[in-house]
Amino acid sequence: MMIIAGLGNPGRKYEKTRHNCGFEALDILADSCGIRVTQEKFRSLCGSGVIDAVPVLLIKPQTFMNLSGEAVRAACDYYQADPASQLIVLYDDISLEPGRIRVRQRGSAGGHNGMKSIIQMLGTDQFLRVRIGTGHKPEAYAQVDWVLGHFPLSERVTMAEAFEKASSAARALLTQPPEKVMSAFNAAGESAI
Repeated sequence: MMIIAGLGNPGRKYEKTRHNCGFEALDILADSCGIRVTQEKFRSLCGSGVIDAVPVLLIKPQTFMNLSGEAVRAACDYYQADPASQLIVLYDDISLEPGRIRVRQRGSAGGHNGMKSIIQMLGTDQFLRVRIGTGHKPEAYAQVDWVLGHFPLSERVTMAEAFEKASSAARALLTQPPEKVMSAFNAAGESAI
C-alpha cells in the first residue's frame, strides 16, 4: 500500500490558503483517479483505490498542520508501511517561488511545522515529498499570517497549474524511480513523464 498524504488545515476558514496546497493537490489526484476522500480514519479524511496498478491510500490529516505526524503515523502503522518506500507527502513551501514544485526523497522540515511533526512521529526524514512553492514571505508579514493567507488573484492560475503538476509528480512516483521523477519535475517545473 502506498500512502499519499496531502497536508493542510481542516475547515472552511483555511480553504484555498497557502498552507492548504497539499489538500488541493491531493484533491486533484483523487478526482483524476476516481477516489473519494471522505472516510474518517487515522484522524484523517481517507480514500483508497488503485492508481496505475498500485494500491493507494490518500489521506488529508484533520489534526491541523502542527499535528500532521499523528495522522500519518497512524496510517503507516496500520498498513505496516515503510516510509522510505511507501509514503509520499504533498505540502506547501515558502522557500520556492509560487507555482514551482520540488520532488525530494529525504530532508529536513525546513521550518514547516507539518513536516516537523511527521519527521518527529516517524523518527525519520527518509520519505518522498512533493513541495509546492507558495512564495517567500514579505518582510512585513508574520509567517503565520503569510501561510494562512490566500493567494492574490494574479497567482491563482499559476497555483492551479502547480497543484496539477504536484498531483502528476505524486502519481509518477508510484511507478517511476524517484530520480527520474525529480529530473522531470525539479529543473524547470515541467513534466517530461
